Amino acid sequence: MASSSRTQVIALYRMLIKESSKFPSYNFRNYALRRIKDGFRENKHVDNPKSMDRLLTRARESLALIKRQVSVGQMYSSQRTIVEGLGAR
Repeated sequence: MASSSRTQVIALYRMLIKESSKFPSYNFRNYALRRIKDGFRENKHVDNPKSMDRLLTRARESLALIKRQVSVGQMYSSQRTIVEGLGAR
């Protein structure tokens, strides 16, 4: 993996994690974080440039989708679950 490609992947990973952490719902937040980590771990050893471009494009699309879903989730707040605790987040 080229240096610039590696930095792009790391930056995209961090953006996905940061944006997913903003989900107001515990279940959506943990599901998104788990899927991101698993997806990046699964494709850790991809060396083919075409496959890499396809995966990066899909990750960017996922980032846009997560941003939309977070904003919708923040408009319609729900009650906190016991797992989240009573303290402010």
